Amino acid sequence: MNDGWRVYGRRRVAPLLVLGFASGLPLALTSGTLQAWATVEQVSLQSIGFLTLAGTAYTLKFLWAPLIDRFTPPLLGRRRGWMLLTQLLLALSIAAMGLFSPGTQLQTLALLAVWVAFLSATQDIAFDAYSTDVLRHEERAAGAALKVMGYRLAMVVSGGLALIIADQWLGWGGMYLLMGGLMALAALATFWAPEPEHSVQAPRSLQLAVVEPLKEFFGRPGAWTILLLIVLYKLGDAFAGALSTTFLLRGAGFDVTEVGMVNKVFGLVATILGALAGGGLMTRLGLYRALMLFGVCQAVSNLGYWMLAVTPPHLASMAAVVAVENLCGGLGTAAFVALLMALCRQQFSATQFALLSALSAVGRTYLAGPLTPVLVEHFDWSVFFLMTVLIALPGLVLLWLKRGLIRALDV
Repeated sequence: MNDGWRVYGRRRVAPLLVLGFASGLPLALTSGTLQAWATVEQVSLQSIGFLTLAGTAYTLKFLWAPLIDRFTPPLLGRRRGWMLLTQLLLALSIAAMGLFSPGTQLQTLALLAVWVAFLSATQDIAFDAYSTDVLRHEERAAGAALKVMGYRLAMVVSGGLALIIADQWLGWGGMYLLMGGLMALAALATFWAPEPEHSVQAPRSLQLAVVEPLKEFFGRPGAWTILLLIVLYKLGDAFAGALSTTFLLRGAGFDVTEVGMVNKVFGLVATILGALAGGGLMTRLGLYRALMLFGVCQAVSNLGYWMLAVTPPHLASMAAVVAVENLCGGLGTAAFVALLMALCRQQFSATQFALLSALSAVGRTYLAGPLTPVLVEHFDWSVFFLMTVLIALPGLVLLWLKRGLIRALDV
């Protein structure tokens, strides 16, 4: 047990907590928090739904991932150099979002959100490749757990805490300036993080950087099925979370401070517990059983939103639902990240991880974002959240069908 906890303090593992925070900070600021700001400014539901298209960069990032594999910045090496560059640009760009208002300058703010998402996706390419390269096999579960923990802590800070700061303290513009400053501070962890033990030479040409990773991956048995699994595994979770902030504010009847406070307190505690439990349980369960168990938990946790939709607003109920959702979502994401790491070959880690993680965003960006407003308007919130449980089932069935292939990766 002591050895299990000690791995979190290793030099290769510990920095992933702060780097995961830097990776997760921009997402809510271009999705849920921006969604809340637009909701307060009385932007139409359809426009709020299409704001989720700002996340297109997360889906398409595999297109420029070979550039990250091929070229090396002059400072801190191939992986950390790109991480530092994007983190500094993100700090400036996030702060710039605070200069505009969705009520009067929605188009300008949306374009800036697209730019932030592009920089964030590029940071993710470099960070995911770095974490895949730097971790030893026995550190993979702990590293994935810390990545998820840092990422979800950032989601609490840039989601729930950001709403409180905007509503009670700095206003929306000042809050975005503060978040830009946090990104700049998080960038310091890039200097602390060590280089991978086994360095791999960059591809000799851009053509090789593009062709070889794809050729290697699609040459494996069951490659296409694995890609489908990656799209489906978190699809129910993506639908449930697409307009969750708008639901809590407009559908369930809570105010901005209540939503922010619950996300900050209960979301934070559940995130910590989920990440640490995920690392420990994955070590004992193995990759396949962890994916199945955590995937079922993700699906069932969506029923909490259904309960909020059919009962009067009560702060304790929302707290319980947010806590369970963060716990189950953190567990599922930790196992999912470990799966993506296991699927990558070190010499192609940037491009392969970018391709795989971009596919995981397909459901969130192109299905959940645009379709959720349509489903809510045609049915209602309660029916919609029941549907999200059914949407999660195909991914779990496919996971079961491919259990042998997944188990083979866990060596």
